[in-house]
Amino acid sequence: MESSIIPATSGICWIGSASVVNGLPDGHSNATRRRLAAGSATAGRGLKKARSEGRTILFIDESGLSTRPHRVRTWGRRGQTPVVQETFNWQSLSLIGGLSLWRFYFRAYAGSIKSPQVVEFLGALLRHLPGPLLVVWDGAPIHRSALVRDFVATQATRLVVERLPAYAPELNPVEYVWAHLKEHELGNLIVRHAYELDHQATRALRRMRRRPSLIRACWKQADLWP
Repeated sequence: MESSIIPATSGICWIGSASVVNGLPDGHSNATRRRLAAGSATAGRGLKKARSEGRTILFIDESGLSTRPHRVRTWGRRGQTPVVQETFNWQSLSLIGGLSLWRFYFRAYAGSIKSPQVVEFLGALLRHLPGPLLVVWDGAPIHRSALVRDFVATQATRLVVERLPAYAPELNPVEYVWAHLKEHELGNLIVRHAYELDHQATRALRRMRRRPSLIRACWKQADLWP
């Protein structure tokens, strides 16, 4: 099943999803198996509790793109080095994505992502997904801002947030979604304007979410798949 939501407030933002499955694979509900620097319990206990409560578990992360091409290895004629032409007209695009077991959601924003955009994304997830949610993300300042904390507090038990250990991006499967996007989908892409980059990135992410094997590989890279 596929669906997409295009918010009326902005023409540059999308949220999409693929097939519906809640939670994490059996036997891998403890996602971190580590302790935070301060010695507090990891997010793993929260994930176990979330499964017992029937929550949909979502890992969330942000990333950025630029009209400056991301250079990767490619094919070329022997003795002729491929050349990527720089436009030197750099414009940025920011992405925020959420990944459950078989579902991937994303939105693209012009410029940088700040607390209002995080709240908007969480609100869209709550409207789109039934039942209680558990969000797992890193300790970025925008995740710890007063605006985000207040929004989470207004959701009562519908939305619970857990933080990943510090300096452990490898535990978030969304990181591998971004890596694949940049290395394999948008590598050596030449565009001059942010709207062109937005179009190409959105098309690529929609292709990716239709590939269950790719999503499964992201979970395996984070050691969250049996």
